[in-house]
Amino acid sequence: MAQTAPFATGIALAAAASPASDAGPDRRDAAIAAFREVRRETERRAAPLSAEDQVIQSMADASPTKWHRAHTTWFFEQFLLVPNVDGYRPFDQRFAFLFNSYYVAAGPRHARPKRGLITRPSAAEVAAYRAHVDAAVERLIADAAPASLADVLKVVEIGLNHEQQHQELILTDILHAFAENPDSPVYDAAWRLPGVGARDTRGFAPIPEGIRTVGHQDKSFCFDNEEPAHRTLVGPVGIARGLVTNGDWLAFMADRGYERPELWLSDGWATVAAEGWRAPGYWRQGDQADGDDGGWSVMTLAGLVPVDPALPACHLSYYEADAFARWAGKHLPSEAEWEVAARGNELDAAFGVVWQWTRSAYAPYPGYRPVEGALGEYNGKFMVNQMVLRGSSCATPRGHARASYRNFFPPPARWQFTGLRLADFPA
Repeated sequence: MAQTAPFATGIALAAAASPASDAGPDRRDAAIAAFREVRRETERRAAPLSAEDQVIQSMADASPTKWHRAHTTWFFEQFLLVPNVDGYRPFDQRFAFLFNSYYVAAGPRHARPKRGLITRPSAAEVAAYRAHVDAAVERLIADAAPASLADVLKVVEIGLNHEQQHQELILTDILHAFAENPDSPVYDAAWRLPGVGARDTRGFAPIPEGIRTVGHQDKSFCFDNEEPAHRTLVGPVGIARGLVTNGDWLAFMADRGYERPELWLSDGWATVAAEGWRAPGYWRQGDQADGDDGGWSVMTLAGLVPVDPALPACHLSYYEADAFARWAGKHLPSEAEWEVAARGNELDAAFGVVWQWTRSAYAPYPGYRPVEGALGEYNGKFMVNQMVLRGSSCATPRGHARASYRNFFPPPARWQFTGLRLADFPA
């Protein structure tokens, strides 16, 4: 399987799958086609996994593949079908409790750390649930009254983007589970982390001082946390054109980076001590590795492979990214600095390789208002104790990356495809 095949939806939701903003005669057909393609991509990502693989939950922050497949289906049932289809009967009344995630307004839910205990319904029953809801959604799109079609398609669009987020989680969560298996299972033997691009990745792209507009700035889809667009002072600063590599990280480790408290934030140093970190997530020493890299290997979706010094460093926490920047005598960029550089096409591998940590805390933009109702719980209530990442990763579905996208995770998290690039300020 080629590297890009399992990670591409083949559809750009901002265009072909942006039915809420499309007033053309093929509006319904475009929405149905987009819906089918995104739903199929979820099943393509689950296809290499056995029923046993699909039920495992290796930590509280991860979820079983079966749960992801069911939860994204519940989302369409709960927020699209129930409000818009007269007399609609849910596929199974139990599923709302089992597969709600954190939507308090939508009702009670099963505890997140216990999702791996849900052996029933089976993976086959979840497949039947998906088929049932898929058919109902397609009928609704085809038959909705013209006066209500725009509202229907708006929820479809949100649901598709939501499902694409879970498609990424299917891969990151199963990688964490496989990394806990001493046999180092293979998800896709042909999988490779993309390398750096063909552009010159040396040096720093200068961003002169100025007031810039950041945030979502057109009529294509975005999540509410990307708005409103607003003006902010940026620069002067230089943003590294290239990502930090495994070779760079090996130098950090060789210089006792994990043993030097002066490099670390207090919480980060406490985490290093508590977790015993001495290398990035999924790195192992002395397992099936050779070469002059210290005998390090890394668990990937292709199984355990030698660490390649030329590839971007990955599976790093914010704490590690911050410590590395301090060791290098540099900084992490703010999310505004990153966005300005990305919009100016100054960055190599800004998208599709690793998410990049910024030094920005995840907080609302000036004037931010969440959408009304239960869907307003999607982003706003998490705006505390998290740090912002920008770009996208190799697990992000194609068409689901943009300069204004704001990903966010707590500082210790490193099971995602997370890396960094540096920032430098003039003396």
